[in-house]
Amino acid sequence: MGLLQERYKNYREPQKFMEMGVYPYFRAISGKQGTEVDMEGQKVLMFGSNAYTGLTGDERIIKAAKDALDVYGSGCAGSRFLNGTLDLHVQLEKELAEFEHKDDALCFSTGFFVNSGVLAVICGREDYIICDERDHASIVDGRRLSFAKQLKFKHNDMEDLEKQLQKCEPGAIKLIVVDGVFSMEGDLANLPEIVRLKKKYNASIMVDEAHGIGVFGKEGRGVCDHFGVIDDVDIIMGTFSKSLASIGGFVAADSDTINYLRHTCRTYIFSASNTPAATAAAREALHIIRTEPERMENLWKTTNYALKRFREEGFEIGDTESPIIPLYVRDVDKTFIVTKLAFDNGVFINPVIPPACAPQDTLVRFALMATHTEEQVERGVQVLKKVFKDQNLLK
Repeated sequence: MGLLQERYKNYREPQKFMEMGVYPYFRAISGKQGTEVDMEGQKVLMFGSNAYTGLTGDERIIKAAKDALDVYGSGCAGSRFLNGTLDLHVQLEKELAEFEHKDDALCFSTGFFVNSGVLAVICGREDYIICDERDHASIVDGRRLSFAKQLKFKHNDMEDLEKQLQKCEPGAIKLIVVDGVFSMEGDLANLPEIVRLKKKYNASIMVDEAHGIGVFGKEGRGVCDHFGVIDDVDIIMGTFSKSLASIGGFVAADSDTINYLRHTCRTYIFSASNTPAATAAAREALHIIRTEPERMENLWKTTNYALKRFREEGFEIGDTESPIIPLYVRDVDKTFIVTKLAFDNGVFINPVIPPACAPQDTLVRFALMATHTEEQVERGVQVLKKVFKDQNLLK
């Protein structure tokens, strides 16, 4: 056995939870994602999805993907930089740029590649990247790849953000990078105050709208539009794998910045371009969310009901302002136990443990779709109430 294998033969953390019978990952779903799914031989309520618009099984999107397969085939066999650009990609980029009130946009094969690629090249050695301490892992990896100086501020702490900005050289580029909606806790970045600090210190802002598109703002544009600061945010990224019912991602900005990224961003240049089916699916989903405001209305009706019920039952749900509802457990073992017991009672939720959160902040994540009903939410609340009480997590 080599040194590499020797090192990892002792990695047995997952096996510990398998032996306890509470390992929660890689459960296979049989069929389409929806508010109820067939999983491991039983039907469960799905409260662990990021499909906020509820469009993953929409027949219009499925047809758009099938039509693209017929016209373009199954793949592009190369990168966008060389032979992999379709007119379909170009059309979607134009629509996304207009959607986010920017000059231009680029489509990537995953949302992770957007953040990890853009942040790696957007700032130089004399520049600064300033991140919220709870930014998504793709932002963390992107800033690690950058030669820029790295600064972090306490979560949503604007006083600490200002302290970090004061450390920067006045003439250097200072890029503040935040999630619009923080994906585990469900709270929003304080964008109005971040914009104020941007102007005070001549900084720039990049916002990850992965969990904001289809949920906030006019026509589902996201948190930047929700706060009325979309024109003050320099770079907006988003994903197709959540509200847009597909896979991939994009970045939107001014034409000069996009021109630079188009010719320097390694995760764009050296990755195969997004498949025709995925691109067509995302484009059709974008059309639907822009023309069916009732989806967002229903999402918020159900979300507000869920927030009210969890608070009434005494759950600790933090500062969430979104369809992402954290139910704090604050114990790793019990987080897995709660997840398993909920599943056994027909409710699928996600456990959140380090490194996705601090050890003292473990939680289960309950997320809503536009297609959930209040009756389904109530069933979920009742199951979780019993489970939490049985584990002495609720009075």
